[in-house]
Amino acid sequence: MPDQFYHLILIDPRFKAVGYVTLGRILSHPRDTRLKDLKEDTFRTFNVNEDVEDVAQAINHYHMITAPVVDDDDRIVGVITIDDAMRFIDEEAEEDLLRLAGVGEGSLSDRVRDTTRQRAPWLAVNLATAILASLVISIFEDVIAGLVALAVLMPIVASMGGNAGTQSLTVAVRALATRDLTGSNVWRVIRREVAVGLINGLIFAVVMGVIGILWFGSPMLGAVIAAAMVINMVVAALAGTGVPILLDKMNVDPALASGTFVTTVTDVVGFFAFLGLASIWLL
Repeated sequence: MPDQFYHLILIDPRFKAVGYVTLGRILSHPRDTRLKDLKEDTFRTFNVNEDVEDVAQAINHYHMITAPVVDDDDRIVGVITIDDAMRFIDEEAEEDLLRLAGVGEGSLSDRVRDTTRQRAPWLAVNLATAILASLVISIFEDVIAGLVALAVLMPIVASMGGNAGTQSLTVAVRALATRDLTGSNVWRVIRREVAVGLINGLIFAVVMGVIGILWFGSPMLGAVIAAAMVINMVVAALAGTGVPILLDKMNVDPALASGTFVTTVTDVVGFFAFLGLASIWLL
């Protein structure tokens, strides 16, 4: 007998699970009531070889309390409960959080060498993407030299795009982990995130446009940073949702690899849009 249980599993003479009955229904019915007349409609079994993540998500999705585990002949070999499923989901959520930060499954007790080995590859990837963003900036050296204010405002565009991308990325990775994001709703989710990015982009574009005018006394500079911010935040929302979906399709862990790529997209697009528009409108 398990320490805690909520259902009695019903089996046939061959030990095949055929249903379950809650303890509450047993206690509330007369003694001569047959157990098969009290079976729950939500009954389902899981094969012993199924992936534990799929089982945990199914138990959570269907609000199951108990589920029998069966072998290939449908004979019961054990029971998995909601407690087991929630414990696993919590562990997976913590693991995804660590991967989003690029630190893997490290802990405070890890040795310096092991921790360095875990983090260094992703820092190397980040360095490569940062160099790519710098190459985009170098294309517009003359533009920056002609208007120093551009160098002051560039980080704002990139930072806002990066934060917007991280927000969409977090939502997408969590939805993929919980199986809430599927092929049937993927385009609706992408459209929603892009719409949110556009609205937020317009709101903060107005704010930065006014700041640009008051700070540097140039209406056109305010228009440039406003337009660049709208472009970058829309692209950030699209990348934050699209990149993890694409990586998941390629069987690459989106929690581990998405952050670097999304940051690259927002930096490159942000700098290119801002400096490109400045070269057209201001010089």
